[in-house]
Amino acid sequence: MNHIYKHRPQFNSVKLFNEWIILFIITVVLFLASCTAKPDQMAAAAPPPVLPVTTVSTGEQETFVDYPAAIQGTTDVEIRPQISGTIDRILVNEGQLVSKGQLLLQISELPFKAQLNNAKAALQAAQSAVLNAQLEVDKLTPLVQSKVVSDFQLKTAKTTYQIALANVEQAKANVNSAQINLGYTQIKAPSSGYIGRLPKKQGSLVSPSDPEALTQLSDVNQVYAYFSLAETDFINFNAKYEGNSVADRIKHLPAVSLVLADQSVYPVKGKIDMINGQFDKTTGSITLRAVFANSKGLLRSGNTGKIRLGLSHDNTMLIPQSATVEMQDKIFVFAVGKDNKVNKVAIAIDGKSGTNYLIKDGLKSGDQIVLSGLDKLQDGQLIQPDKKGEKIAQLISKN
Repeated sequence: MNHIYKHRPQFNSVKLFNEWIILFIITVVLFLASCTAKPDQMAAAAPPPVLPVTTVSTGEQETFVDYPAAIQGTTDVEIRPQISGTIDRILVNEGQLVSKGQLLLQISELPFKAQLNNAKAALQAAQSAVLNAQLEVDKLTPLVQSKVVSDFQLKTAKTTYQIALANVEQAKANVNSAQINLGYTQIKAPSSGYIGRLPKKQGSLVSPSDPEALTQLSDVNQVYAYFSLAETDFINFNAKYEGNSVADRIKHLPAVSLVLADQSVYPVKGKIDMINGQFDKTTGSITLRAVFANSKGLLRSGNTGKIRLGLSHDNTMLIPQSATVEMQDKIFVFAVGKDNKVNKVAIAIDGKSGTNYLIKDGLKSGDQIVLSGLDKLQDGQLIQPDKKGEKIAQLISKN
């Protein structure tokens, strides 16, 4: 009995320990179950995100393509001397607007006046020689008829007379040449325009063989903007506008804009008036020319800019670039289904218009797409569409 009594407390403590172990395990299991249940309950309780949505529709859209352009005046010429001489006077300033025929520079006239006087004197001498030759012919003619002198003398006199006439014509030509050279001492503007730099100064010796011109004159009342199209662009250009010939097609071309170096748009529209007859073999491009009115003189020869061509697209869709995501060289949008779940859809781009994409394939009229918040979306996620996106899309498309 004593033996049994001594071991009874040990039996109770083991049983109690086992019960505590079982209770601990149950507590841990319940705790873990509650922890795993909370996120599911929170996820079920969280509402779907509210995102702006717009409906895609087809219509006529216009895109713009910019091409680098070089600007020149309609008259852009170098002013060079036609004779050698010393500049006597400079009658204009650099950058001055001059009129056609206005005197620009005066070369010293003295040596050319002397040449003209010599030529006139030689002409008078030649004319006197004609008179003498004519007198000789008149004197010998009746003597030959009377057979007083031989016919040979009369023929010689007539030949001398013809030579004297030729000398008169040569003397007249020398007078004209001297008069022309004297006129070249006055260098006049061949057209209206702006004067460039004047590197030569009063007293400088000038010559037609000088490597540097006296100045440059640019008529910029109208300016030409030259730009080039690559072969593929030119093929698309021809296919876009109707016409049976180049001249006929030019008539149907829309007005073009000129984007200046500061990215501002020149306020006057231009017109394409020339397409080159052949491609440049070295660049594989063809040159076109647009003409712009420039009555205020805002443009000068040598300016640069960009010609902006507008291309119209019928039955096309326009969406903001901000409503797209790019992954692995592909562009996607999130289309909204009838159950308000989004699907990632790949689209094909036909071009750009400002900050918008023209859609070639992947969407159809009536489809709804998400405008923003794309970085947090997943394929198949449920959203709550916000129709305010329609107004947002309209504002973006206008910009």
